[in-house]
Amino acid sequence: MSDAEPPAIEAAGLTRRFGVVTALDGVSLEVRPGEFFSLLGASGCGKTTLLRIIAGLEQPDAGALRLHGEDALARPAHARPVNTVFQSYALFPHLSVRDNVLFGLRMKCVPAAEAARRAAAALELCEIAALGDRRPHQLSGGQQQRVALARALVNEPRVLLLDEPLAALDLQLRRQLRAGLHALQRRLGITFVLVTHDQEEALSLSDRVAVMREGRIEQVGTGEALYHRPASRFVAGFLGDCNLLEAAVAGPQEIETPLGRWRVAATPAGAGRVWAAFRPETVVPAAPGAANLFTATITRRTFTGAATECAVRAGEVTLKLTALTGSPGAAELKEGLVARLAVAPEAITVLRE
Repeated sequence: MSDAEPPAIEAAGLTRRFGVVTALDGVSLEVRPGEFFSLLGASGCGKTTLLRIIAGLEQPDAGALRLHGEDALARPAHARPVNTVFQSYALFPHLSVRDNVLFGLRMKCVPAAEAARRAAAALELCEIAALGDRRPHQLSGGQQQRVALARALVNEPRVLLLDEPLAALDLQLRRQLRAGLHALQRRLGITFVLVTHDQEEALSLSDRVAVMREGRIEQVGTGEALYHRPASRFVAGFLGDCNLLEAAVAGPQEIETPLGRWRVAATPAGAGRVWAAFRPETVVPAAPGAANLFTATITRRTFTGAATECAVRAGEVTLKLTALTGSPGAAELKEGLVARLAVAPEAITVLRE
């Protein structure tokens, strides 16, 4: 985004209450033009409410919303440069695929020739041109999802909102369609905003992700930043598996843990209790001269195909260890094995909360 180009979406202090329940609590964020942005969180965290406010389907109780630099709250849903793909797809069962895609254009009184051209282009873009004469009940779930996408894209929105569009599909099909969705967004160059509770989906698709909790945004960043440098215990625990070890600051690059004094890349200012966060794949067999050594017993071993996942116990502490299949030492990980392990200082994030 250049200095002269305003954000595609700019929210400031958005608040939405339903009776005594606060669904959104002063949410502020910016989404860049052409960005694939995801709102990630558990059910009830406020992500769908935020999406509906952007779409114009909900009005906030407080706050401001701008789309491409223009006030959006004063504009009704149909006048905003956005379209939404819902989880249910909401296709008209009595209309063909082509007529489902054409429906919005006809409601806007787009000339027939122009509407036909745009519908044909949308069907081609979503790779369903051969299905134009079918009815929704004659389509697979993945094909119905593509029809819903084509129906939204035919209106040429500047922002496409996606409310868990892959949630109803099986795992293999979800993974297949993720790749297509990502390629489609890159080809179009428009802003996509995805609502999902699926961490893998958000991390694999997005330029940036906002992790939400109880109506607030916990952290915004790239998938790599969120995973490797979480800003809170909640983000560390929510995104994949994470070891959290209670500790105390012992120096600028040292913490005191139940497993001894460990070196870290950096510690937060001040004294008091902290948490050492590190991923299971960073717990590795100790090499000569390694830092942060400890001895642990493997109490549980689970082979998942791509990796071997272990629970290891050192004194009163239980940690998780993950070794990729074929990596050095992975085949030797057996229940009951006493192993000398280590965690590199740069793999540890020290958190105050």
